[in-house]
Amino acid sequence: MFEPYVICDDGFENVEKEGKIIGFQLKTRIAYYRGVPLSMVDDIELHVDDIPVEREKIRFTVGNETFTLKEMETVTSTKWEFGQKATIFVDQTGGLKRGEHKVSLRQVTRVAYYPFPLEGRRTRMMTI
Repeated sequence: MFEPYVICDDGFENVEKEGKIIGFQLKTRIAYYRGVPLSMVDDIELHVDDIPVEREKIRFTVGNETFTLKEMETVTSTKWEFGQKATIFVDQTGGLKRGEHKVSLRQVTRVAYYPFPLEGRRTRMMTI
């Protein structure tokens, strides 16, 4: 139901720091109608051009707070609210080549009243 919103239209870009491209990022919204503490986000999987991104290279920012996926497992005081854009940053020297890329994102959350994890998936072509 919320899959069209899993990957946002804006925010897909290379990230520069001190004159060097250190990675790339994209924006995402939660595929659930309520917010959840970050500890309830079980997984974020990202593939770019059908190549999986290693979990250890992903940083997740919601509000002004940034976490690794491993750190998120214990974060109960920060919530990802419905409609709120979060940023997924990938630590990758040189970022991505300019042009079009196939981006696939899968997010898995544990949510109230569901006896199984909720998945949101989206694949789309995006341009840097």
